[in-house]
Amino acid sequence: MKKPRVINVVGARPNFVKVAPLVQEMRLRGIEQVLVHTGQHYDENMSGKFFEDFDLQAQEYLGVGSGTHAEQTARIMLAFEPVLLKYRPDWLVVVGDVNSTLACTLVASKLDVRVCHVEAGLRSYDRSMPEEINRVVTDALSQLLCTPSRDATENLLKEGIAPDRIRFVGNIMIDTLYRLLPRAKNSTVVRDLELEERRFCVATIHRASNVDDRDVLARLLDALRTISTYCLCVLPLHPRTRTRIDNFGLDTSGLRVVEPLGYLDFICLVSKARLVITDSGGLQEETSVLGIPCLTVRDNTERPITIWEGTNQLVGTDTACIVAAARKVLDEALPRPAKIEKWDGRTAERVVDALLDFD
Repeated sequence: MKKPRVINVVGARPNFVKVAPLVQEMRLRGIEQVLVHTGQHYDENMSGKFFEDFDLQAQEYLGVGSGTHAEQTARIMLAFEPVLLKYRPDWLVVVGDVNSTLACTLVASKLDVRVCHVEAGLRSYDRSMPEEINRVVTDALSQLLCTPSRDATENLLKEGIAPDRIRFVGNIMIDTLYRLLPRAKNSTVVRDLELEERRFCVATIHRASNVDDRDVLARLLDALRTISTYCLCVLPLHPRTRTRIDNFGLDTSGLRVVEPLGYLDFICLVSKARLVITDSGGLQEETSVLGIPCLTVRDNTERPITIWEGTNQLVGTDTACIVAAARKVLDEALPRPAKIEKWDGRTAERVVDALLDFD
């Protein structure tokens, strides 16, 4: 059987976590592949350190940078088309739901290159989220849809996607978590920040709906400051969030604000935390597997399985609700790590099997 030529695309931090095990598995099987980094996340803290942690090296770097959703998507499309024509792959593999995922899928579809979407079928059913638009359109255009959970498969079937295009493969992020957790535990980040294990919480806030509205961001910071009075809150600050805090003149006193961390340091920090407060999708999944309570400061989630079978709960953005939920969690014992079907560290194998077997 002739092995396919593949282009793998990354653009933002979550993509690096998801693509790393795929690149490794394709290397093991001798599949010709090209890694394209669109440059959607482009600074050293948001991109460079992650490439180092995952032993990734991009063959093509597009350097698109930031901008509005339309500007960024358009720049990625313009820059990616020559790359696709240069390599003429049999497959484009895209992951997640960022603008790079959508933009590269659109280009490939126009040029009749087959698309495999890894992490397909996730739905928040909230079209105000740019990520939801990216998911829906990418899934509609993809030939092979690899889902992380059975509810994601059901979502696609309800939308009329043919069953023979769908493969339930499991959660690709958990491959990376299991592979690198032993190394992460050797990180000195907890000691370097002078923290005590299980005596601190970790918070991350980056979604536009939470950081672009001054009132919402102020409520979230109020909640974190209150929680920090009895369980120190460590806040690795996304560049977008930092800019908004500065522009709005908001207060982060009482919080341990740090720069964005590399993957190994961050996973070490989360694994030794008492609680995580986040609006991140991937962190909902990682905390479920690690057995760390997670409060998601959103009204919905595209990963409901983390609520049904994990440690996650939705708490919205009301200060009092977040604080009350945190107090309750901190009074309880740590939950057991969730055991979710096919979140077993072998998802990359199943994705590559699906690619090789696809007619």
